[in-house]
Amino acid sequence: MRTGADRRLRGQVTRALGRAVESGEFRAGIDPEAHADRLIAMMDGPRNQWPPAPTGSTRRPSSAAASTTSSRRYGPGSDYRRRVDSFPPPSTRNSARPPRPGELRAGDADRDRVAAVLSDALADGRLDHGEHEERLQALYRARTLGELTALTADLLPPEAQPLRTDDGPVMAFFGSQERSGRWVVPTRFSATAICANVTLDLREALLQSGHVTLQVTVMAATLTLIVPEGVRIEMPASAIMGGKKNQVPPSPDGPVIEITGLVTLGSIVAKSPKRPRRPWFRR
Repeated sequence: MRTGADRRLRGQVTRALGRAVESGEFRAGIDPEAHADRLIAMMDGPRNQWPPAPTGSTRRPSSAAASTTSSRRYGPGSDYRRRVDSFPPPSTRNSARPPRPGELRAGDADRDRVAAVLSDALADGRLDHGEHEERLQALYRARTLGELTALTADLLPPEAQPLRTDDGPVMAFFGSQERSGRWVVPTRFSATAICANVTLDLREALLQSGHVTLQVTVMAATLTLIVPEGVRIEMPASAIMGGKKNQVPPSPDGPVIEITGLVTLGSIVAKSPKRPRRPWFRR
């Protein structure tokens, strides 16, 4: 027997569902009163769980049983691409922040870079066969760039790593510095060059977003930006007794790199890599 509070609750739920059906927020053809009974039954607890389990049906396996089944299906020696593809991509809807560089998904080309470093370490004795096999299995299980960088952190210095996920600024004072290879360019990035030469090579880099803002401070120095084809460069940076050269062909549909900041007694040069020259004579 339903109490007065149950009847009032049922009436409130029924009216709310009816308004949702009329406004189009809920699919048409649903019976508000029957659906209200189901919702109230679910709120009553396990005793009145809706819908009731059919006779002879099996319950969904627990997480421990599911992990055991998954381990049997994707055991050692199985193709790691199947294991990676079995995980749904992370949802970006209503995310509070963009993913960090180490949280980005890794690709096959990234795994190949790390596998080459592990092979070299095995060949020159930095890793024995057991350690190499262990890291190789971890390589196949890795899903993010951060997991891959941990496999080579103790094998190479930071500037020689096959993958770089550090999003710290580039700073050079009275010297030169270059960042190239496979590295993640954050959405907001800064570079400082004082009496120095800084080169940012983005030909193999991974842009975190389609619009990257590069904040620069160039004083009596030169900052060179090398980008692949299809990238658009914008230079609203201020120049005081300095120069700005944009030698990148415009691309209306490609990602945008916006260079802001200040250039004093120095220069910023953005260019694309030179295409190989065709020979004059062919045999």
